Amino acid sequence: MNPFKLIREDFGNVKKNDPALHSTFELFFNYPGLWALFFHRIAHWFYSKGLRFIPRFISAFGMFFTMIDIHPAATIGRRVFIDHGVGVVIGETTVIGNDVVIYQQVTLGGVSTSKGKRHPTIGNNVIIGAGAKVLGNIFIGDDAKIGANSVVVKNVPFSATAVGIPARVLQCEKDPKDLGHDNLPDVNKEIFDYLLKRIEVLEAALPKAKQDEIKQKDDDLEEKYDNYIHSMD
Repeated sequence: MNPFKLIREDFGNVKKNDPALHSTFELFFNYPGLWALFFHRIAHWFYSKGLRFIPRFISAFGMFFTMIDIHPAATIGRRVFIDHGVGVVIGETTVIGNDVVIYQQVTLGGVSTSKGKRHPTIGNNVIIGAGAKVLGNIFIGDDAKIGANSVVVKNVPFSATAVGIPARVLQCEKDPKDLGHDNLPDVNKEIFDYLLKRIEVLEAALPKAKQDEIKQKDDDLEEKYDNYIHSMD
């Protein structure tokens, strides 16, 4: 597709994804992610023609101007929206599908210095939350969501939500169009709830004599813990 048609589509895409946009005039001053895509579209076109210096120069200028680093060889689909964008890094062999939303401080990076495909492939309609790191030659399926500050090093299935360090797939979304950034599961809370309920089951299964013995040991541990805490005052 002609890079200038892609650029025109990128400008129109902001109105669809950002309710904070109040006028077309703002596009020229308040959207570094849009301008990063503008520079990338041109740099990538030159890169696809076998040139190297010109696209790297355009990419470097765009990084200085927007604080977003996109390698000119990276393949970026249609209607991609980089919101806020400062600190975003997109590596050389990254492939990004259509209608993807990327927030600030996201890294689509590699974990190897070898040649070949070493960066992630992002499917269509994917949402990547602020600060997320997607690393290595892995695949993120269509309609997936990556929670903020997650570190993803394994494939994420279609329509799944991944969150945590390292990221775990926790649920599937019924409506991929809903950003749902406030509806991510709390991994630690779920684990602790499980462990507490499991302890209750085990305590109830113990004979009464054993329960008294365990309670005494528990009281001793509590006393040692309190003494340790008070020693740091």
